[in-house]
Amino acid sequence: MKKTEMVLGYFRGAKGYFACAVAASFVTTGLNAVTPQIFRFGIDRVLSGGGYPYLKEHLWVLSLAVVVVAVLSGIFMYVTRVCTAQAGENFAKNMRDALFAHVQRLPMSWHDQNQTGDIIQRCTSDVEVIRNFVVTQLLEVFRTAFLVGISFAIMVSMNRKLALVVLLFVPVVILYSAVFYHLIAERFTKADEAEGELSTVVQENATGVRVVRAFGREQFEMDRFQEKNEAFARMWIKLGTLSGLYWGVGDLITGLQVMTVIVLGTVEAVHGNMSVGDFVAFASYNTVLVWPVRGLGRILSDMSKAGVSFERVNYVINGQEECRGSIQKLPERMDIVFSHVSFAYEQGEKVLDDVSFTIPEGTTFGILGGTGSGKSTIVQLLTRLYELQEGKITIGGVDIRELPLPWLRRHVGMVLQEPFLYSRTIRENIAAAAPNASMEEIRQAARTACVDEAVMRFADGYETIVGERGVTLSGGQRQRVAMARMLLQRAPVMVFDDSLSAVDSQTDHQIRQALKEQMQGKTVILIAHRITTLMGADQILVLNQGRVEETGTHGQLICKDGIYRQIYEIQMSGDDRRQVEGGNAHGSI
Repeated sequence: MKKTEMVLGYFRGAKGYFACAVAASFVTTGLNAVTPQIFRFGIDRVLSGGGYPYLKEHLWVLSLAVVVVAVLSGIFMYVTRVCTAQAGENFAKNMRDALFAHVQRLPMSWHDQNQTGDIIQRCTSDVEVIRNFVVTQLLEVFRTAFLVGISFAIMVSMNRKLALVVLLFVPVVILYSAVFYHLIAERFTKADEAEGELSTVVQENATGVRVVRAFGREQFEMDRFQEKNEAFARMWIKLGTLSGLYWGVGDLITGLQVMTVIVLGTVEAVHGNMSVGDFVAFASYNTVLVWPVRGLGRILSDMSKAGVSFERVNYVINGQEECRGSIQKLPERMDIVFSHVSFAYEQGEKVLDDVSFTIPEGTTFGILGGTGSGKSTIVQLLTRLYELQEGKITIGGVDIRELPLPWLRRHVGMVLQEPFLYSRTIRENIAAAAPNASMEEIRQAARTACVDEAVMRFADGYETIVGERGVTLSGGQRQRVAMARMLLQRAPVMVFDDSLSAVDSQTDHQIRQALKEQMQGKTVILIAHRITTLMGADQILVLNQGRVEETGTHGQLICKDGIYRQIYEIQMSGDDRRQVEGGNAHGSI
């Protein structure tokens, strides 16, 4: 998006306020130009000219005129500030809303490539920098242009020669400010990136505080933060040094301009080329004119910062959204077919290599494999958390890339190995999949996941705040709360991605028994390391380094001298094997 298009797009609901702010600012500027004329009139026409005897005897009238102008100027300045605040906050709100909504629609591959702290920085600090320039500084540009125009026109009418001298200083200040703009832009970019890295360190430390404590890495984290913080501080010190140089030299140029006007104006007044009133008014206009023009450097500095922030925000906005799907006819069945699917993460080796299998509707499908064999990638592709690269995945004969994403993710429920819980109550976490669910429905889902009893032991029960990422719960409790959340979704396809890895064998067995009724008629995909979890599956897929190694039922696979048999022999002791072979396998899901 072009910067102008971006600005106009986010000004929805703010254009009227901004126009009002510009108009009120112009009125304020015009009123400020009236005051020197009152002084000029009082000096030349009343005090020195001998005319207007009433005003000469009642100078309070002129004082009252100055006060009235000042009051009116204050009123319109108040209107300017209020309208500016309204326009600025509406603009920033629209931009933040659009950014956050867009981030929700960006694919997981985009999130993998970008740090969380940097994303937060772009959606908050960078938006604020843009808001400050577009609303506040852009208004100042309009006001300065109007002020220069009206002041210079009046100054020319009083003394063309002196006005020309003032005009000669303007391009010098503008040129000097332009040079400063180019110098500061690059340094601000580096400073902004350093701030993003600093935010990432803080965010990672806060979310991983348990790991930091468990491994005694406090000093390492402090050293890491100090290193980033020092780099950040150095960047801003360099910016401060450059700004100090600019303002110092700028003050010298401004002082020379004021001194030149006073000296030449005095000479003009002494030689009778301008009246005392004209000289006082001219000096006032010059003073009024100096600082807005002088402020061009600050405006250009903010423009450079806003330009960098525009690019950083635009990077997010230009991120390619997930394909939402457009098919009108939805599948009537939930048969799942993977056909010659291959996938690799960014610039890496293939995680899946020519994988093909079929999951009939209403069956239980198990997936077994070592770490990094591609088990979780299969379900992430099924829900389109990552886009398919090679091959085809269909549900009910329909390519999942044509299915609407909301429909797909409502119909495929997932429990991940490392579930995410919000820093809210247990009830709210379970109800995230069905916000309108009753308390009884929530508890029923929790009972099926064998977590109801544990929840009721907390002092606040289901109103217990679980803490950020669920840190107040054990690993097994987090998995079971996430399982209850998925069960409440009532999806026709249920995926358990090693979701019982943090519970003991007895609890594992209890959960599987409780789930049997919930899974009637549903398609179930089980990813597990435990053979006991997969034994009762209608079909088991064994993966090895991203390729299909074996498929079949437990009975078929146990008869082969393959990976499945080897894992079975390792996991099962003699007593466990006899118990399983005695019939317990049929109780598995």
